[in-house]
Amino acid sequence: MSSLTPLPFTRPKHILSARQFGRPFLDYMYELINQIRKFDKTKDGLMYLQSLLAHRRAMLYFTQPSTRTFLSFQAACHILGIKPAEIRDPSTSSERKGESLEDSLRTFASYVDLIVMRSPTAGLSDRIATLLDETPRPVPIINAGSGPDEHPTQALLDIYTLQRSFRSSSGIEGKTICMVGDLKRGRTVRSLSHLLTNYPGVRLIFCSPQAFRIEDDLRQFLRSGGVQFEETPDFHQAIAAADAIYMTRVQDEYDVQGSVKVDYQAYCLRYEHLERLKSHCVIMHPLPRRDELDPAIDADPRAKYWRQERNGMWTRVALITILMGVDNHIVLPTL
Repeated sequence: MSSLTPLPFTRPKHILSARQFGRPFLDYMYELINQIRKFDKTKDGLMYLQSLLAHRRAMLYFTQPSTRTFLSFQAACHILGIKPAEIRDPSTSSERKGESLEDSLRTFASYVDLIVMRSPTAGLSDRIATLLDETPRPVPIINAGSGPDEHPTQALLDIYTLQRSFRSSSGIEGKTICMVGDLKRGRTVRSLSHLLTNYPGVRLIFCSPQAFRIEDDLRQFLRSGGVQFEETPDFHQAIAAADAIYMTRVQDEYDVQGSVKVDYQAYCLRYEHLERLKSHCVIMHPLPRRDELDPAIDADPRAKYWRQERNGMWTRVALITILMGVDNHIVLPTL
């Protein structure tokens, strides 16, 4: 079968960081996901997708609590015919006997063709990818969330959601994106900010309490890329200026004993705030949510977070096809 187009980028060996993706990759992903979604319209189309990787195996290694990301990767594997194995509690593996994490994952790599990892440990996916690349049987690693530092697949689905939402208004270029909440420890904010540097004219507004401001490394990255951004505690002014609002929760799983509690109430999007927003404003949230996003907003046509969730499944299907080299088989089916 013919491919969509010749690949305009070097095929990645792993999916580890949002910083590894340029604009050609993002544009290709957008077209690929749109093509994949067309297969979902018919039984024959879905059966075709299931035939693509029915001969492959995967491991979902999720040692940090997860519902949405785990289930979307599991569903993505099933859509492509992969029957994934899973480990969600390392206490049930030989790590309990003192085996190193590196030895455990090298063992798992002997059985599967792909490992998807979610861990509270920053940089673990990178470390394991480097280790496996030096073995006789390297397998692709997908970082499904690593500590507070990266969540590249979430950022990719966020970009796809923005592209779909702005497709009738010249795309993401030139838009103002407002990110609200715990920006210090929110790995989704970090990864999405990295990807948004690929779109000329984008302006970022980071709105948070003083204690939750972005870290210096992200500031330096944005400055070096010539990205216009500002930081403000003024929630009402920030959301009124936005073409898209990206709400996030407090990442209190990273709190330590004695952490100072931050008053977060001024950074919650309420139903009564909707009249302040632009008529075309896109409201997003990586979920799970707490009281920072009013459920009464769900029915507003600007609320895109439930579409965002479903987009995650199709984005991860597309990523797996690229890593496993079958994206060239994603063509319009003749059914």
